[in-house]
Amino acid sequence: MAIEIERKFLVANRDYRQMATGSTRIMQGYLSTELRATIRVRLRGDKACLTVKGANIGSIRDEWEYDIPVADAVDMLDRCATGSVIDKDRFLVPYEGHLWEVDEFHGHYEGLVVAEVELSHEDERIALPPFVGQEVTGNTRYYNSVMASTDHLRVVDGRLV
Repeated sequence: MAIEIERKFLVANRDYRQMATGSTRIMQGYLSTELRATIRVRLRGDKACLTVKGANIGSIRDEWEYDIPVADAVDMLDRCATGSVIDKDRFLVPYEGHLWEVDEFHGHYEGLVVAEVELSHEDERIALPPFVGQEVTGNTRYYNSVMASTDHLRVVDGRLV
């Protein structure tokens, strides 16, 4: 088991695109969206994984991740995913000793762009890149699992309402 400690922010501008060292398309769906434990299937390029995440306690949560065959992931997304499948492009942006992941959402959440950074401990101080805006860590509406299971959220001015 690993522990995930991350902070999440809305993105204020598109500077991350010039700073990115790479990007990839991600399709992910949820087999369970319970806040106590979510189960996610993710396709990322020619790789797939199954991830179980425990409930958030602030910015910390338990996480277990397992590689699975791509064909199995496709079947799970088609046959077992609850709600909608999240479609996004992820940009990798190194900045002052941390790797930021910036997700541009497509489909129902077109226009939403969120940046996340993983930390080694909860009180770790980080430098915020110039593209980072309002912090949304702990705001459940920005959890991908909530977005996948909710059809009443929409994007207005880059925020979920």
